Amino acid sequence: MKATLVIMAAGIGSRFGGIKQIEKIGPAGEILMEYSIYDAIRAGFSKVVYIVKPDILEDVKLLSGDRIMHRKTADGKPVEVEYALQDYSSLPSFYVVPDGRTKPFGTVHAVLCTRNMIKEPFVVINADDYYGIDAYQSIYKQLINMKPEGHASMVGYRLKNTVSINGTVTRGICNQENGRLKSVKETYKIRLFPDGTIKDMASAKNGIPLDSDSLVSMNIWGFTPWILDVMEDYFNGFLAKLPPEDNKSECLLPVMIDEMIRHGKLNVSVLDTQAKWCGITYREDIEAVKAEIKRLHDSGAYPPRLFA
Repeated sequence: MKATLVIMAAGIGSRFGGIKQIEKIGPAGEILMEYSIYDAIRAGFSKVVYIVKPDILEDVKLLSGDRIMHRKTADGKPVEVEYALQDYSSLPSFYVVPDGRTKPFGTVHAVLCTRNMIKEPFVVINADDYYGIDAYQSIYKQLINMKPEGHASMVGYRLKNTVSINGTVTRGICNQENGRLKSVKETYKIRLFPDGTIKDMASAKNGIPLDSDSLVSMNIWGFTPWILDVMEDYFNGFLAKLPPEDNKSECLLPVMIDEMIRHGKLNVSVLDTQAKWCGITYREDIEAVKAEIKRLHDSGAYPPRLFA
């Protein structure tokens, strides 16, 4: 069954201080999202959609997309490649962008930018996260058996495996029961301390301790095309409520999904993993990520060159 990998690569990288989506990480100059693409193709995915800002489109094509177009799917067919631009031109006509806004409008809007390209089940990921080989195998199996409406899936990670020693991170703290997601709370400024404790530093002056084994969302979500109409309605409602001067708020997938669950509109299966997250939030993360990717190559998890 056909399934699509959607890669969100349009963020501005404010904490990184640059365009982290095209930072060369692998031993042959691979960028991090190429490992997700490699893993997804061998799991069964046959199409890749990059969501990018217009100013990095040509770089993404050169560094990744042009090479992926020459790959074969698991059943021997060419991999399909498409590009969706996340910019203000795709906003509804009733909304006026406030002066001074530079930020994208969030992950819900990012996925909506692909709606004319997706007719099959799809998984959404971040470009700057490494999710592990098993993540794509498990969510692909879930996707091909998913009911066409009212259902979704996610891969959940342990909080302790997703924090950075170089600064705070944002994670969706999840509550699940019997393999079903009950809630997800987008939590900002999560900090790992030298003694191994992890705290939510946004909610109290001295921080609120968090369970290191808490399940978190890393924005790897599985959907059917049904969700796109739902997203459009939700995003339009989000924009309609924004104050005219608001130039920072974003419409986020975990927030939308939590609201849908609370209103009984979405059933989300949770695929648990003990895999350790690897990703780029800060520039200081680069060397650790390079070392982990090299280790994976050396262990045989990946060939010497991903796309020779």
